[in-house]
Amino acid sequence: MPFDPSMLPKPIDVAPSLTADVILPRQAGRQPLVRQTVIAIGSSTGGTEALRVLLTALPENMPPILVTQHMPEMFTKSFALRLDSLCRLTVKEAVDGERLKPGHVYIAPGHSHLLLKGAQTIGYAAQLHTGQPVNRHRPSVDVLFRSVANLAGHNAIGIILTGMGRDGAAGMVEMKESGGYNLAQDEASCVVFGMPKEAIAAGAVHEVLPLASMASRLVALVAQRQPSA
Repeated sequence: MPFDPSMLPKPIDVAPSLTADVILPRQAGRQPLVRQTVIAIGSSTGGTEALRVLLTALPENMPPILVTQHMPEMFTKSFALRLDSLCRLTVKEAVDGERLKPGHVYIAPGHSHLLLKGAQTIGYAAQLHTGQPVNRHRPSVDVLFRSVANLAGHNAIGIILTGMGRDGAAGMVEMKESGGYNLAQDEASCVVFGMPKEAIAAGAVHEVLPLASMASRLVALVAQRQPSA
């Protein structure tokens, strides 16, 4: 039988892996909008449990914490509610435009990127963006980290936890370049060492810590950043 090319399987279309440039530009060298410390956390595979361990160990007097966890939108609200029931911090799904408050954790909804936004008179606010996936994720850690690098600069602390892939590595480089201080979960305590490994390889991380040590180190870093009386 003669060869019929039409019998070959059709190639699968794979969406391109876009960068944070499709959501917001990099704005290097800007001064922080306000003096308030902001904490940004990114995680994926294994991240729900890692976030539980980290957040339940934190005191209630923490700066605003923004979290991008790769998760379908039907689960993010219930995830936030569960964490809220376990934590001394107030944990909620982020709402577009809401003021960021100390003692609160804001979880990115599964349908939107979560960004740090400057807001007149109230300092920082949450912004949700339904643009294209970045690194094939929406929400994307790179988008969160870039927005924090742009606005919070040296007042930011970045944390990258267990997860597959490289989402967050480029954004964490930008946070470091803007003066932020970055932590990564170590390989032994990760379910998947992909995201922390990529951030470490990119030179974006100041310290690599086991998950059990992350909360105490974060508390110490926040204390160092408190303005003197």
